[in-house]
Amino acid sequence: MTPQVLIRNVRLYGEGDPVDVLLGDEQILAVGTDLEVGDDAEIVDGTGQIMLPGFVDLHTHLREPGREDTETVDSGSAAAARGGYTAVFAMANTDPVADSVVVTDHVWRRGREVGLVDVHPVGAVTVGLEGKQLAEMGTMAAGVGGVRMFSDDGKCVYDPLLMRRALEYSASLGVLIAQHAEEPRLTVGAVAHEGPTAARLGLAGWPRAAEESIVARDALLARDAGARVHICHASTAGTVELVRWARSQGIAISAEVTPHHLLLDDSRLESYDGINRVNPPLRERSDVEALRRGLADGTIDCVATDHAPHAEQDKCCEFSQARPGMLGLETALSVVIETMVRPGLLDWRGVAKVMSERPAQIVGLDDQGRPLDVGEPANVVLVDPDTEWTVHGPDLASISHNTPYEDMTLPGRVTTTVLRGRITARDGEVFPRTGER
Repeated sequence: MTPQVLIRNVRLYGEGDPVDVLLGDEQILAVGTDLEVGDDAEIVDGTGQIMLPGFVDLHTHLREPGREDTETVDSGSAAAARGGYTAVFAMANTDPVADSVVVTDHVWRRGREVGLVDVHPVGAVTVGLEGKQLAEMGTMAAGVGGVRMFSDDGKCVYDPLLMRRALEYSASLGVLIAQHAEEPRLTVGAVAHEGPTAARLGLAGWPRAAEESIVARDALLARDAGARVHICHASTAGTVELVRWARSQGIAISAEVTPHHLLLDDSRLESYDGINRVNPPLRERSDVEALRRGLADGTIDCVATDHAPHAEQDKCCEFSQARPGMLGLETALSVVIETMVRPGLLDWRGVAKVMSERPAQIVGLDDQGRPLDVGEPANVVLVDPDTEWTVHGPDLASISHNTPYEDMTLPGRVTTTVLRGRITARDGEVFPRTGER
C-alpha cells in the first residue's frame, strides 16, 4: 500500500494562504492547516510553492516501438514526470504504426509497467498513415488501451472524403479525431515559414494557407458529421480566427498550441541550425502574438508539447535534411510562465486550465485535470515559481537532446509530481513503478 503523502505550506493555484494537503488512497484526503499524519507518511515541504492539477499532454511522441534509440516509454515517461505531467497521449507514427489494437495495447501496457505517467496511445486514422484506408478505430477503442483519440499526426488526412468518413465513425464511437492540418500539395519541399526570412535565406517556404485551408475544411466536415475535431499544433494567426469562427457557428472544434510556437519565431532560422526545424514551421512574430492572445481568451484550448525526440545525426545536418521536431515535456511549464504568466495573459488558474483541465476534458479523462478538492484524484504537481534554470539537453531525461532552448534561462520549475498519491518525480529524480522506494 502506498504511504500517505503530506504536503505542507503550499498555495493552491497560487492563491490565498498556504495550506497542508494530505494525499492517500489515490485521492486528496484533506486540505487544511496543521494536519497530523502517522509516522510512515512522507512529508513534503511546499513552502513558497504552488500546487496545480497534474498536467495532461495531448501530443507526445514516445518513439516506441521502432525508434528506441531516440526515446522509449521509460525515458519519455521520466521526462513527462519531471515536467509535471500525469498523463500523456503517445502519437501513432511509430514503427510499426499504431494502426492496430496490437500496437496500441502494447503502448498502454508499457506505460502501466513504468508507472510514472498515464500513457494513452493515440491510434492512427488510416492504415500505415498512408491516407488511403481507414484503420480499425472501433477495435482500438475497445482494446485494453481504450483509445480515445486518433491522428495521423506527422501527416495530414488530406483526402476530404476519407476525413469525412473518419469523422462520421468517430462520432458513433465517441472518440476524437486530431488533425495535422497541412495541405501537402502546398508544402512540397517546404522547410520554413513562407515569408521574408525564408526568402532571404533561400529556404523553401511553407505558406499559412497550407494549415488554414485544412482547418476550414475540417471544421465544415465536422459540422456536417456531427463530430468533434481537434487541431494539432496551431501555428498561424489565421488558424486562431478560423477556430474562433467555427466555434461561433456551434461547430465542435478544439485546438492546441505548442510551447515553441508561443515563444520562438522564424528569426531563429538565421543560423541554419536544424534544431529549429519543426512541423509546422516557426512562424513570424505576429503569429506568435496572435497565438498567445488566442490561448489567453480561450480560442485556443490548451498547450500540447508535440515532444519530438530525434537522434543527433537527424538534426546535425543540412537544414533542409533535418528531421522536424523538438523536445518539450520538461520545458513546457517554464515556457508558458515566460510567455503567458509573466506578461499577465494567464494567472495560475489559467495555467491549470490550459495545461491540465481543458486537455483532460477534450479527451474525456475523468481522473485527470480535476479540482484540488477533497475526494478528487491525487494527481498533482508542485511548482516553484521563483526559481530560474538554464536548459542543457544532456541534463534532460530524454534519450535525445534536441531542445531549441539550449543555454536559455527559463523561469519556474516543477519540484514534485504525484500520480494517484504516489510521488513519481521529486527534485529531478524519478521513481518508476519498477524501482519504487
